[in-house]
Amino acid sequence: MYMRQTVVRCDSGLHNEQVTYFVQKANEYRSSIWLEVGSRRMNAKSLLGMMSLGVVTGTGVTLYADGPDAAEAIDTLEALLQQDIY
Repeated sequence: MYMRQTVVRCDSGLHNEQVTYFVQKANEYRSSIWLEVGSRRMNAKSLLGMMSLGVVTGTGVTLYADGPDAAEAIDTLEALLQQDIY
């Protein structure tokens, strides 16, 4: 299992288009992927779950991935949290 802590730097946080794109990208990987905020951990492949976290700019999050492409998934998804993608 891979784990990485990071801070969300994209201006919009994970809302609307940003979270939709993040979930679509997570679904491109075969690994199981989770995003944790505080004590709440959600499946990064679930749009509703991810939106329920209410992640805003400056939030500290932890990404977890377990599977054959876990390292690549973590690298890609962390990069998305650092920029606005739309």
